[in-house]
Amino acid sequence: MNSNSIIVSNLTKKFSFSVRNTSSGWLKNLFSPETKEIVAVNDISFSVKHGERIAFIGPNGAGKSTTIKMLTGILFPTSGKVNILGFDPTKDRKKLAYQIGTVFGQRSQLLPNLPLTDSLEFFGVMYDMPEKEIKKRIAELVELFDLDSFMTQPVRKLSLGQRMRAEVAASLIHKPKIILLDEPTIGLDVVAKKSLRDLLLKINKEENTTMFLTSHDVGDIESLCDRTIVINHGVVMRDLPTQDLAKTFVYEKYIDLVALSHFNNFPELPEGMSYSSRDKNKITVVVDINKMSVQESLKKLLDLFEVEDIDVYNADLETVIRHIYERDSTSN
Repeated sequence: MNSNSIIVSNLTKKFSFSVRNTSSGWLKNLFSPETKEIVAVNDISFSVKHGERIAFIGPNGAGKSTTIKMLTGILFPTSGKVNILGFDPTKDRKKLAYQIGTVFGQRSQLLPNLPLTDSLEFFGVMYDMPEKEIKKRIAELVELFDLDSFMTQPVRKLSLGQRMRAEVAASLIHKPKIILLDEPTIGLDVVAKKSLRDLLLKINKEENTTMFLTSHDVGDIESLCDRTIVINHGVVMRDLPTQDLAKTFVYEKYIDLVALSHFNNFPELPEGMSYSSRDKNKITVVVDINKMSVQESLKKLLDLFEVEDIDVYNADLETVIRHIYERDSTSN
């Protein structure tokens, strides 16, 4: 049995559209319009194992949404192949729909004016589940997602946190083998985000559901995903374990200096170092390790300041991802 849920091979998607050329005259423009071609996804390949949790990230316009639409069969690729659980989305979209679930943080799939229970029953019927199985599955999801207190309320009256829990529950009604999540925690407060992330991890562990996540929230990536694929300009730039992302791409170190009593002044730092923040009790310095080693920077800082404590640490994941985007943009 194949151990992969998703196999993407040399996938490319190009879009062509007409453009107006003012120099060629309106009549020629009307009957012989010029066309422009954009490569949204450019020859990408990757695979996802059963039960794996993947972050598929990139800046706006990187090709994320286009890729997801090809994975689900909404868009057909210009070239290349997609295999999802043994199905070709371009030929078997209906069969594939019974095996996958989708959650879009900014677009609801629930029936807004009806109680949540009606939406769950509706999706159960839509997936051809027997009535007895629908009731059993709803009971499981109500308990797992703690939906009981608002099951009879119209969906439009739910808080955003409640609605997102309900959205995920609805997407899991038919026990899909893969769930695709697009910005699932957008707009949620800190408590609601943690609650939803914990539930998604529980589903992954208990039902071995493969998770394919797109998000701009670094907390989602760190909390939910054991692997990260970075896409930019339609090309896969990085594909590595999430925990290795910072290690692989860090060229900055951060040094916190805590004052012995207080800092009297903030002298200009040598090349390769810069202030990140500074006040009378604590200074944070950023060191470019391509220009200066940590050992050398510590010696220079101790010559400049009298300190009580020092802490050296890597950039956080958000900073690392930003650097990836910036470097890729510069190199293109």
